Amino acid sequence: MTTRGSRWPSTLLVLLLVGVACVAIYTFRRPILRAAGWALVANENVKSADVIVLTIDSDGGGVLEAADLVHSGLAARVALFVEFPDVIEQEFIRRGVPYENHATTSIRELNALGVGNVERISQYVSGTEDEGPALAAWCDQQRIRSVVVITSPDHSRRIRRVLHRAVKGNNTSFAIHCARYSTFDPDHWWETHDGTRIEIEELEKLLLDIVRHPMS
Repeated sequence: MTTRGSRWPSTLLVLLLVGVACVAIYTFRRPILRAAGWALVANENVKSADVIVLTIDSDGGGVLEAADLVHSGLAARVALFVEFPDVIEQEFIRRGVPYENHATTSIRELNALGVGNVERISQYVSGTEDEGPALAAWCDQQRIRSVVVITSPDHSRRIRRVLHRAVKGNNTSFAIHCARYSTFDPDHWWETHDGTRIEIEELEKLLLDIVRHPMS
């Protein structure tokens, strides 16, 4: 028959193992979470390019980054994709309400920041997968040989994979550059609800892209 005293060593051992596990989790939690955040990020340095291109997800942070790069002398031209109005926006237009899409807003902001040479890429894109082929085709038409693509940090590694597939056999070189002004911080993403949401969504999309295109 097992006595109460004989159970104490086993109980103490379990408590000790639980304590060690808790300390290990606490010690390595932040490095693991940071690694998960930086897994989404790809940022390449470049000194010059023919044109700076904003992805459709770059938002205001991309506009600010593009303006800074132009003023630093990296490139004189900026290009961005045109977003076509959806059903709701088309109805506003039909009713005579002026429609201002994201591209129009970005161009106005770039002009206000002192960037005058801005053009639209008029090829239709509905998401990341469309941006690579559309940008590659536009660069061929424009005979552009070097491009800096500005995107948000959380989106950067996936768009680099998409572009890598799109430019195979193409003479244009692409460099991915992350906007410094972003709501996503790879070092602290788990501390906010938005950061956690972005990390989960983008990590799922990145893993799906890797499964679908393992050789990218």
